[in-house]
Amino acid sequence: MSSAGRVLSLGACALFAATAVYASTPQLPDALAAGWEGEPVCELQHETQTHRVLRCTFPPGVGHERHFHPAHYGYALSGGTMQLTSEQGVRVAEISTGSHYSSNGVDWHEVVNIGETTVTYLIVEEL
Repeated sequence: MSSAGRVLSLGACALFAATAVYASTPQLPDALAAGWEGEPVCELQHETQTHRVLRCTFPPGVGHERHFHPAHYGYALSGGTMQLTSEQGVRVAEISTGSHYSSNGVDWHEVVNIGETTVTYLIVEEL
């Protein structure tokens, strides 16, 4: 694994990794439906019967309200400093451009960009 991949793996992957499945949290919005202060942060880039691709952009001070994810893969198009909150607690992660992770799904989490650069993810979700 590259050092960029390890940065996300060590800093934030524990918050992204979970054993939940999509059906276990229908009361929360998914990543596409969730936004920040009434504004969307993710755009649908592509969708098939088996997966969809989202581009999620977080300028400084912008986050992603509480939401869930089915199994997915994430790739940081641009990195920065994110604060992640989940049932495991609150963590700060330095995300490197080009870092990536995979997850079996997330019951819930919230994120906010607490850094000075825009963070952008490409997320590929299983449907």
